[in-house]
Amino acid sequence: MATIHIDKSHPQSRIAPEIYGHFSEHLGRCIYEGIFVKPDSGIPNENGMRTDVVQALREIHVPVLRWPGGCFADEYHWQDGVGPRERRKKMVNTHWGGVTEDNSFGTHEYFELCRQLGCKTYVNGNVGSGTVREMSEWVEYMTFGGVSPMADLRAQNGHEEPWRLDYFGVGNENWGCGGNMTPEYYANLYRRYQTYVRQYDPAAPIAKICGGPNVDDVNWTRRVLDTCYASPQAPGAHGYMDGLSLHYYVHPGGWDHKGSATDFTEDEYYITMKKALYMEDLIAMHSAIMNEYDPEKSIGLMVDEWGAWYDVEPGTNPGFLYQQNTMRDALVAAVTLNIFNSHCDRVRLACLAQMVNVIQSVLLTEGPRMIRTPTWHVFRMYRDHQGARLLPLTVAGAGTAGSRDAQVPALHASASLGGDGAVTVTAANLSLTEGQHVSLTGLDPASVTGTLLAAEAHAHNTFDEPEVVKEAPLAVKVTDKGVEFDLPPCSVAALRLQ
Repeated sequence: MATIHIDKSHPQSRIAPEIYGHFSEHLGRCIYEGIFVKPDSGIPNENGMRTDVVQALREIHVPVLRWPGGCFADEYHWQDGVGPRERRKKMVNTHWGGVTEDNSFGTHEYFELCRQLGCKTYVNGNVGSGTVREMSEWVEYMTFGGVSPMADLRAQNGHEEPWRLDYFGVGNENWGCGGNMTPEYYANLYRRYQTYVRQYDPAAPIAKICGGPNVDDVNWTRRVLDTCYASPQAPGAHGYMDGLSLHYYVHPGGWDHKGSATDFTEDEYYITMKKALYMEDLIAMHSAIMNEYDPEKSIGLMVDEWGAWYDVEPGTNPGFLYQQNTMRDALVAAVTLNIFNSHCDRVRLACLAQMVNVIQSVLLTEGPRMIRTPTWHVFRMYRDHQGARLLPLTVAGAGTAGSRDAQVPALHASASLGGDGAVTVTAANLSLTEGQHVSLTGLDPASVTGTLLAAEAHAHNTFDEPEVVKEAPLAVKVTDKGVEFDLPPCSVAALRLQ
């Protein structure tokens, strides 16, 4: 029997809801067709936002949405996407598929989407090909409530009141697609650009996010913090940033040949799990450097791009990054979210890439049809962690699972204490062949409910069979030894104990 012992008497840091955030880029069919449709599409919508998609996203309590990129952010010029849609400039999306971008989804549409979702806003600015003035005027357009050229333009375009902008990213992946910069060069640009991200409303401050490292590039982290952390205007404060980003994708076959989303071997499955668990090492190594500059943890580590990235589905545009989503991806999501929970003292925001029809999506669409992926179900099962306080736990007796090339812990878990006194426990069985009989100890609940997501690793939902992978009630038993339940191979469980 495996044991998960939970220490309810010592709750730790709050799990920021924004850890469960999402990302929508102008890439493939993420926004167009996936989220936003034209009036003559015949698909039910509210102000262009697909009704079915918005309802499904509200069900998982999306806390924050990042937009417009991604690599697209550093070639995006915001004024092309405001005003009457028929007059907006068209451009070629050089990063993603070489298709025409008609800019019919722009600033006003993004804030309308966030209004319908009831989520916070996270906009990425253009450092790679944009100017300081352009970025400054965009912030003014979005957030200034007085009399000014940009506020007047916003009103002319149909929105008199300013919006609430919660997070602003100054550039994206500036070590790569955002300009191929050195860390020192980007850091100095960051200091300059962020100066003009004005705080027009002191009651609604904008959190500024600095472009951080790619995977394990600790040199980038250190060099950027050398330049951007210390603030002569506010000695001892957290300098010019509120957060430092981190990007990491799981490629079981490597960057050049990422592997199939649905056709994979047992060895490839365990390699995927091992690479997903590497997120723990990445957070630890970058946090260690951040701790040298910021021991009080005033700035957050923002993992604003993460997920499993495979080869595109056969017959689709390679630049659209469309892939299916299997039970293997549900396990990737489960262990990653557990890891974020366990590091919630430093990780303050994370964005799964991407929301619809791209890489590890929670939803897939095809014309008027929509399906929920196994990853969607994990986000739904984990939603009660949002805003709760992390509870320490230990896992014993579960052993390991794996193949010759990759060994991983068989059981991976997280627990939190909600404001209502309820405890949420999430647990994943990474083994493909062995079930786990699990006992939860350290709790004395009056009632327990549970949900189980279990299927063969290759199982996935299709438009013809949309419920191959779905949640089911979890059988639980309260004994003098604890709360006992069974985790089948390749499964995820969520328990609510009161």
